[in-house]
Amino acid sequence: MSLLEWFYFGLLVQLIHGFSTWKLYKKAGENFWAAFVPVYNAIVLFKILNRPWYWIFFIFLPVINCIMFPVIWVETARSFGKNKNQDTLLSVLSLGFYSFYLNYFTNVQHVKNRGREPKSSAGQFINSILFAIVVASTVHIYFMQPFVIPSSSLEKSLLVGDFLIVSKMHYGARVPMTTLSLPMVHDTIPFVKKKSYLFNDRKEENKNSWLNKFQLPYLRIPGWDKIERNEIVVFNQPADTLLDMNDFTPNRNYYKPIDKKTNLVKRCVGLPGDSLEIRNGFVYTNGKKNILPSRAKLQFSYEGTIKEGKKFSRNIDNRLKTYYDITDGIQKSDFAFRLSASTAENAKLFKNHPSVESIQRMPIPKEYPDKNMFPQDAEFPWNMAHFGPVYIPKKGTTIKLTTTNMPLYKRVIQEYEGNSIYAKGKKVYINETEVEQYTFKQNYYWMMGDNRYNSIDARRWGFVPENHIVGKPVFIWMSWNSYGKGFNKIRWERVFTTVHFEGPRRSYLIPFLIILLINYGYRKFKKRRQVV
Repeated sequence: MSLLEWFYFGLLVQLIHGFSTWKLYKKAGENFWAAFVPVYNAIVLFKILNRPWYWIFFIFLPVINCIMFPVIWVETARSFGKNKNQDTLLSVLSLGFYSFYLNYFTNVQHVKNRGREPKSSAGQFINSILFAIVVASTVHIYFMQPFVIPSSSLEKSLLVGDFLIVSKMHYGARVPMTTLSLPMVHDTIPFVKKKSYLFNDRKEENKNSWLNKFQLPYLRIPGWDKIERNEIVVFNQPADTLLDMNDFTPNRNYYKPIDKKTNLVKRCVGLPGDSLEIRNGFVYTNGKKNILPSRAKLQFSYEGTIKEGKKFSRNIDNRLKTYYDITDGIQKSDFAFRLSASTAENAKLFKNHPSVESIQRMPIPKEYPDKNMFPQDAEFPWNMAHFGPVYIPKKGTTIKLTTTNMPLYKRVIQEYEGNSIYAKGKKVYINETEVEQYTFKQNYYWMMGDNRYNSIDARRWGFVPENHIVGKPVFIWMSWNSYGKGFNKIRWERVFTTVHFEGPRRSYLIPFLIILLINYGYRKFKKRRQVV
């Protein structure tokens, strides 16, 4: 639905609430008309329910309010003496319309100064669980979200097994678009392996489906920071089809809501308005070579030969990863080997291995086209090492649009900005009208991995729209090494370290534990003084 449609829907909800509760407001000693006044009716209602005033914030937060509304329905019934289990069930199963029955067909009396805790232990337990879910979901959606690194595309900066805290406040928290979804769950319900949201994801049906009418338009709470070049960013993968994560073709038949697409983490090497090109694996923006932060290390694939009469010992893979810091291991034959991913420094160190005759970076000739490269068009014969130049769209910027550059921006214009576009002869048509230029409606970014030959990134699926941005990783709270043993399973030097700072990595685990102990001791001391 559009914002205007949501406004009308909100008015309808307010009217339903007013007509179903105005007598209850009057019986509680309040003005009957208060039940019809948006926002004010919630303030008065929480006074009637004897509940905290700040609950009002929860009922206006998408997804969170899906939990809060049933709580309010039940609390309303209990505030007028309806405490039995059947009253609770009727309140929930009737979607709140049980209040109509109480309002018009009963002679209930308001229970003043009702206790905030339910009378039964089961009620207390349920209340505690619901409130915990509300608070945790609010933090998860609007403030911070945990995230785990699944691949080695940013190896050296972020390792496989790093557990991150992603701030949604830096770039501004994105209001959930999919309102009919479970809180604290992304796209799939654990163990059940079913979708955690209601959405018609077939292309030919999704626009007219009633389920999709409950999608909110893109809204973002203002943040205090903007994405800068070379920052690591978490975002929703633009080309996620769910059915096949490797299908990056522009025209798909399976769609997911933006906020339910798979979360990815990459480095932003191109900003809106930049001209970007990749030469021999190195990124150039606006004609200048991109200089990465000190913690970032580019990785490439290397190949080499083995000395005559020599061979690698058994179980060398794990020792290579430990001693030579080779990210993705080694592939070897009797006379040659290939390092899947290594930095130039580590490859040079590996050359000193007694079995190595020679080693050099694997070349990818500029003339070798990769059909899987964006925009999957024969007119753009690019590959992982040689790509572009390409202009990254900036909001409000107008470009000349021709049949030549249309493949680069077709996905932006059609899927991300909601237009129909096609070419007929040498002419381009948008929404059935011939055009010679196009003005972009939002900003776009270019996200890449530091593992330059083994990263599925923007070179495969193109630009990342601003409405796909999730947040900024700020902290590593845990790092798990699957190759370690015992206590070495945890990379202690990475626990409680920052993500974006320059210089050597420093763990803040000890200061955190000290603060935790001081806080615990203070609370125990304060509690003892109160007892005395």
